[in-house]
Amino acid sequence: MSCTQNLCWPEPVINVQSLSESGINSIPTRYIKPHDDRPNTTKFHDRHVNIPVIDYTNLFSHDAALRHQTLRTVSSACRDWGFFQVVNHGVDHRLMASIREVWRDFFNLPLEVKQEYANAPDTYVGYGSRLGVEENASLDWGDYFFLHYLPVTVREKSKWPAVPPSCRELIEEYARELVKICQRLLKVLSTNLGLEEDYLQNAFGGAKNIGACLRANFYPKCPQPDLTLGISPHSDPGGITILLADDNVTGLQVRNSGRWVNVNPIPNAFIVNIGDQIQVLSNAIYKSVEHRVVVNSLKERQSLAFFYNPKSDLAIEPAKQLVTKGRPAQYQPLTFDEYRLYIRRKGLCGKTQVESLKSNI
Repeated sequence: MSCTQNLCWPEPVINVQSLSESGINSIPTRYIKPHDDRPNTTKFHDRHVNIPVIDYTNLFSHDAALRHQTLRTVSSACRDWGFFQVVNHGVDHRLMASIREVWRDFFNLPLEVKQEYANAPDTYVGYGSRLGVEENASLDWGDYFFLHYLPVTVREKSKWPAVPPSCRELIEEYARELVKICQRLLKVLSTNLGLEEDYLQNAFGGAKNIGACLRANFYPKCPQPDLTLGISPHSDPGGITILLADDNVTGLQVRNSGRWVNVNPIPNAFIVNIGDQIQVLSNAIYKSVEHRVVVNSLKERQSLAFFYNPKSDLAIEPAKQLVTKGRPAQYQPLTFDEYRLYIRRKGLCGKTQVESLKSNI
C-alpha cells in the first residue's frame, strides 16, 4: 500500500497492466461499470462525425480574412464541442515520436521498477492506477504517471522517471513547447470572447504563476472492454488540456448533443479541450465537455495529457465583462486548489463538480 505523510490509499492499489498480462478472461467486479454507463449501452453517434480541426498557422496568418475565419472556427468549437484538433502546430514531429516512445518504454519496465515511483492520494504525483480515495470506489481500466512541470517550485524532477535515461530531458523539452501553445491559445480564446488579449492569462495568475502538469496514460488490453472504461466520463477541472493521442488505436470519446462521439486522431495533431476553469471564466459561453476513454481487447493504448491551469490559490470567477443583466454570473468564486479537492475525494464524476458551483440566479 502506498503511503505519503501518513496518507494511504484505502485499500491495496491494483496495477492494471499486470492484471491484464496475467491472462485473466474476466475483469474483477471493481472495474465493471453500471449498466447504463457501459460503452455498448450508451448512445453513440455516427462514426464519421468528428470534432473540428484547426490549422494553427492560420491563427497568425497575414491574410486577415483567413485569420478571422479560423478564429470563428475556434470560437464555434469552444461553444459547441469544447474540443478541437490542432494541426501544423510547430512542435517537431520527432519530439512527439520520442516522448511517446520513452513513455511506452517506461510502462514496459518491470513492475518493481515502476513501483519505485508509486504515488499516494495526497498529490497523485508518480505512478498509479486510481484517483478517488474513497473506499470501494469503482475503478478504471488504466495506469498512469502524473507529474508537475510548473510552477518550478513544485516540479520535483527527482520524482520524474530516471529510466529510460532520456525521459527527464524529453519531458522538459516537450512541456516547454506545449506551454507556448497554451499561452497562444489563451490569447485566441480571450480575443474571441471580446476580452483583452491577455485577460485569461492574467486571470490564471500570469505566465510566471500558472500550473502545468503532465499525465501519461496507459490502457492495457482488456478481456471485457464492453463492461468497463479506461477513464470514466468527466470534464477536465483545469484550464486547457492538450492531448497527444495514440494514432493507431481509437479510444477517446466526447459527449455531444447527448451522444458519445469517437475522436479519430489525425497523425501528429494535438487534441485540445476546454477545462472547467475556462467555462467559469467565460461565464459558460465556452463549455468544458464530458469525455471518456474506451478500451480494447486486442490492442493496448497510450496517451499524454498536458494540463495548463490557473495559479492554485487564486479565486476563479466569471469575467466581469461577460456578466450582464441578461446573463448574470453563473458561478461562485473558488480557488483551483479548493476545486480539485472534490476529485481527490470522489474521483471522476462527470460534470458534477462544475455544476455544484452554479450560483442561485
